[in-house]
Amino acid sequence: MSRGSMENHLFRRGSHFQPLSWSIRVKVALGAARGLAFLHNAKPQVIYRDFKTSNILLDSNYNAKLSDFGLARDGPTGDKSHVSTRVVGTYGYAAPEYLATGHLTAKSDIYSFGVVLLEMLSARRAIDKNRPSGEHNLVEWAKPYLTNKRRIFRVMDPRLEGQYLLDQAQKAANLALQCLAVEPKFRPNMDEVVTALEQLREPRNMQKSGQKGNTHCHPNSRSTGNPRPSASPLHV
Repeated sequence: MSRGSMENHLFRRGSHFQPLSWSIRVKVALGAARGLAFLHNAKPQVIYRDFKTSNILLDSNYNAKLSDFGLARDGPTGDKSHVSTRVVGTYGYAAPEYLATGHLTAKSDIYSFGVVLLEMLSARRAIDKNRPSGEHNLVEWAKPYLTNKRRIFRVMDPRLEGQYLLDQAQKAANLALQCLAVEPKFRPNMDEVVTALEQLREPRNMQKSGQKGNTHCHPNSRSTGNPRPSASPLHV
């Protein structure tokens, strides 16, 4: 794909990888969500199992395409609630119940989507050992800020430079939180995720600054060390 992976655009620096705008990030998130929804609604259902930014490829118009289906599995059939399998994937993206039990469901992918959405909002890696103590794990660090509109700017990528409305940031943060729910039953399905992201892209939600009732976020700058997370299989 001509523009490479979403991972490159979020975490690499240089003239070839310019910071993506808010609208493009929402577009990419929506495209990736539609890809997962297609897999989850297929007959038989397909669970991607390794959803991460390096597997989201972008064409010249920033249309997202999912790649690398090497770890994908058919979902449960009949009266089965899950598929039991050896735990594999990339550390930082796997759902907690999958790590603990090896039980795989479509909700495992949705947790991974929540991690990726958080990476898109923050431009921080899921696991970053170069961050200060307490910030190594993106999900653990970000969760307390995602529920507080006065603190949400601390999570947002400062390179966005106030391109987004506070209401947009709150809706995106709330969607990420829902996807990251510890209990799988409280996570939305991918069709619901797609609907939420489509609403973020509606023209009335993409207004310019200066309109009454809309507050823009202007996050403070911060350091951005970005080592690559481990891609080794996970074992329990």
